[in-house]
Amino acid sequence: MVSTGELIALSPVLVVDDDESTQQRLVRLLSDLLGATHDIAVADTVADAKAIVPVFKPRLALVDIGLPDGNGVELIGWVENHHPDTTTVAISAWGHEEIVLAALRAGAVGYLMKERDDVELRAALQSIRRGGALIDPLIARRILSYIPFVSKDNLAPSVSPTESLVRNDISLSERESEILQFVAQGFSNREIADLTGLSRFTIEGYTKSIYRKLAVSSRTAAVFEAKSMGLL
Repeated sequence: MVSTGELIALSPVLVVDDDESTQQRLVRLLSDLLGATHDIAVADTVADAKAIVPVFKPRLALVDIGLPDGNGVELIGWVENHHPDTTTVAISAWGHEEIVLAALRAGAVGYLMKERDDVELRAALQSIRRGGALIDPLIARRILSYIPFVSKDNLAPSVSPTESLVRNDISLSERESEILQFVAQGFSNREIADLTGLSRFTIEGYTKSIYRKLAVSSRTAAVFEAKSMGLL
C-alpha cells in the first residue's frame, strides 16, 4: 500500500453533481484536504463535465450517478477512454449492486455513498489520496455476496480456478495470477515489484495485460471480475 510519504496529487479536482448542497459539501471537504479552492471545478451535467475535462485536466473527478442529462456511469467511461490520466470516483445516493459494478467496470476506482458523514468522507478521500481504491462498506459486503462464485466467507471460490478458466475462456499466466493475488491484497505496483524482484514497469505491463484479459480498467474492477470468475 502507498505510504503517507507517497501521496498522489489529486488536484485539480472536478466535482460532478447537480445538487447544490452536495456540491458545496464536497468542495468544502476537498478544500480542507487540498488547501486550495482554485483547483476545484464544479459541473452539474454530463455535457458540462465533458466540456470542462479537456480544459481543466482534473487529476480526480468525483462523479454522481444520477445527472439531469445522462448517467454518471457513461461519463466515467468517457473519461476513462478519452482522458485516462483523470482518476474517477463515483459518489452517489444509489447503492444497487448492478450500478456499483457498472461504475467500476467503466473505470471508477471507488464508489462512495453520500449518506456518509463528513468525517467518513474525508477519511475516504484521504485514502484515495494515498492510492487506495474504496468501496463504501455498506455496499462492499453486498457486492461480494452478489458474486456467485465467491464462497460464503468471501475468501475462497466455490469452483476451482482451473474450472473457472475454462468456463470463462480466460487464460492468465502463472505470473499474472501471482500479481493478481497481490493486487487483491491491496499492494501497490511498487510494492509488488519489491515482493517479486521485478521492476515497477514490468509489473505495470502485467497489470495492463490482466486488465485487458478481464475487460476492466481499474484495480478494483479487476478484483471483482476475478472473484466472479473464480480466479481469486
